[in-house]
Amino acid sequence: MRTVRTLRTAAAVTGAIALLSLTACSAADTGKSNDVGGKKTVKLTVPSWVGAQANTAVAKHILEKELGYKVKTQQMGEVLAWDALSKGDVDAILEDWGHPKEEKQYVETKKTVVKGGDLGVTGHIGWFVPKYFADKHPDVTDWKNLNKYAKDFRTAESGDKGELLEGSPDYVTNDDAIISNLKLDLKTNYAGSEAAQITAIKKYAKEKKPFLTYWWTPQWLNAQIDMVEVKLPEYKEGCDADPKKVACAYPNTPLQKFFNADFAKDGGEAAEFLKNFTWTTEQQNEVALMIADQKLSPEAAAEKWVKENESTWKAWLPKK
Repeated sequence: MRTVRTLRTAAAVTGAIALLSLTACSAADTGKSNDVGGKKTVKLTVPSWVGAQANTAVAKHILEKELGYKVKTQQMGEVLAWDALSKGDVDAILEDWGHPKEEKQYVETKKTVVKGGDLGVTGHIGWFVPKYFADKHPDVTDWKNLNKYAKDFRTAESGDKGELLEGSPDYVTNDDAIISNLKLDLKTNYAGSEAAQITAIKKYAKEKKPFLTYWWTPQWLNAQIDMVEVKLPEYKEGCDADPKKVACAYPNTPLQKFFNADFAKDGGEAAEFLKNFTWTTEQQNEVALMIADQKLSPEAAAEKWVKENESTWKAWLPKK
C-alpha cells in the first residue's frame, strides 16, 4: 500500500495554484504533447497536497525557463490522474504514494504507463497525537490504549466515540477498517481537505487540546507542531491486501513518478528531465513551507528555490 494516502485541498492551498484546463486533442490518443503557440507542451497533474504541488511548481519552472516548454497543469484526484495518464491526457505524475490496482492495470497489463523512478522522498502515513498530550499520557502511543483515551478525543462530530481526524475524502486510507478490526472506540471525521485539516490541527494545538489525526511525513507542518505517532500493529507485506481486513500500520513508501508510455518514449528533453528530477524531503518541505505557510504563490516559491539551489537542479537537466 500505500495503497494509501493517498496522502492530501481546499481553496486556501489550491487557490494558490494556477490551474489550466486541458484541451481535447490527439494527445488523448497518442500520449504525445502537442505544440501550443509554437512551444513544446508538457501536461502535469497537480495532486491536492502541498508537498506534491511543490514538485510540480519546481518542475514547471525549470521546464519553461530552462528547456523552453509550455507546461499545462490540472488538479485531479489520484485515481483519475492514473486514468488520464493512461489516455495521454497528462504526461506525468510526479508523486505517487502507491496505487497497486492502477499500477497492475496500466503498467503491467495495458502497458500505457511506465515507471519514472524514485522522487527521492519517502512517505509515511500514520496516526498521530500532539506531543504535549503524549508527554502527559505516554501510553497513548500504543494502539492498545486508545480506547482508554477515546473520551479525550470526542468532538461534536464524533459523538460518544473518539474522533480520528482525516483530511480529504479523496485520500485512500485504511482507517475505518483498522478501527473496526482492532475494535477501537473511534470514528473517522473528514475535514475535507489538507488545508482544513491543518486549520483544525493548528486550532487544537493553540488551545492545547488533545487530538488524534491521520497524518503523514513529509509535511511542512511537522516543523511547527510536534506530533508523536501512535504505534499500530506492525506492517508486514500483504497485511493490507484485503481492504476490509486491514489491521496493521501503514508502510514506509518511497514515492514514485509515473509517465505516460508514449511520453516516456517520445517526450525528448522533458521526459529525460522529469526522470532525472529527484530531491530530498527537506528540499520539498522548503518549497511547501513557502507555499502553505509563507503564502507565496507556487510560481514564486519555485522561482526562489531554483535561484538558491542551482547546483541541485542543474544535475536534472538533459545531457547535451
